[in-house]
Amino acid sequence: MGMTMTQKIIAAHAGKSEVHAGELVNAKLDLVLGNDITTPVAINEFEKAGFDGIFNRSKIAIVLDHFVPNKDIKSAEQCKQCRTFAKSMNVENFFDVGQMGIEHALLPEKGLVGPGELVIGADSHTCTYGALGAFSTGVGSTDMAAGMATGELWFKVPAAIRFVLTGKPGRWVSGKDVILHIIGKIGVDGALYRSMEFTGPGCAHLTMDDRLCICNMAIEAGGKNGIFEVDDVTVDYITGRVKRPYQVYRADPDAEYEQTIEIDLGEIKPTVSFPHQPDNTRTIDKVGDVKIDQVVIGSCTNGRLSDLAAAAEIFKGRKVADGVRAIIIPATQHIYKEAMKRGYLETFIDAGCVVSTPTCGPCLGGYMGILADGERAVTTTNRNFVGRMGHPGSEVYLASPAVAAASAVAGKIAGPDSICKEAV
Repeated sequence: MGMTMTQKIIAAHAGKSEVHAGELVNAKLDLVLGNDITTPVAINEFEKAGFDGIFNRSKIAIVLDHFVPNKDIKSAEQCKQCRTFAKSMNVENFFDVGQMGIEHALLPEKGLVGPGELVIGADSHTCTYGALGAFSTGVGSTDMAAGMATGELWFKVPAAIRFVLTGKPGRWVSGKDVILHIIGKIGVDGALYRSMEFTGPGCAHLTMDDRLCICNMAIEAGGKNGIFEVDDVTVDYITGRVKRPYQVYRADPDAEYEQTIEIDLGEIKPTVSFPHQPDNTRTIDKVGDVKIDQVVIGSCTNGRLSDLAAAAEIFKGRKVADGVRAIIIPATQHIYKEAMKRGYLETFIDAGCVVSTPTCGPCLGGYMGILADGERAVTTTNRNFVGRMGHPGSEVYLASPAVAAASAVAGKIAGPDSICKEAV
């Protein structure tokens, strides 16, 4: 029996000719990632285990992005611990204030992940990098500590679900709508510890930003990882970024999948995930009258340049509705600068939005957009659990940047077509 993309990558890194679903293997790591919340825990475990060095100073990345610039004394102490460790271990890929961005946007941008590589990160959305044809997955901080010290980690080889994408997305339909549609279809445990492997002619119509968003939210369906086939879109993106040899792995024709699901991208409508689970989805024509208090456009899911471009198109010449707070968060400094050059930031400010430095803050209810009891937010983040963005009595609605921007203008959940009449 042949192997899937993920199984081939794991086999290569485990030094084996083949692996099978359910098998336990020890595999070499190409990159170990941590942030300002998870890295301090990993450092404590690293020191407790008696480790005195890291396996490779160029293969560890520490990104301070959740509470940075520091929001309080505790976050300041956490970041200080990260800085001290990174300096003592001479970690090459350490990103602090001024250089940092949201980790899962920053690492692809910097070329730190390439096709065929095996990446772990002490953050559940590390599965983002499957968009580049890598096997990447989230782990706990203890595993991060072991990975930093040894450059290896054990894995249970996941079974796989194949998603065959056909058709072409319509106007205003983005990767966010695609993944919300899929999660709504299969449920939050529909891909539990499975590799979500995306293939088919429809992939050619998805940008790298779309793919990064889709793989980012594989975990919201319970997936171990998400992964796209490497194609011209991938190669165009990594050219000039990934400056080392890489290996492309393709699934064998006889690879074993537990399930094959066909998705016609042309049939997907802008989609919103209602509280309090990502699979509680409704298409924009079925959302009803839901008034809102806040909009957040950003995060590791949707803070990239194309996301800001879509939002700017909606906000251009329009105003945020009275009583609504709109927060825009470019995912990296590079994206921030490019958005500024293109006039997006001026558009946002003229519309009545506030523009933040890159941060994960509001996504996890950390800072820069906490919700009070009874407040509702439309956000381009990836989770809408009870209390995710603040008070347990608040409500979080997940949507694309276009829907979020349209909702900010309308003062309630709304589709872009309802705001941009010329797009109908």
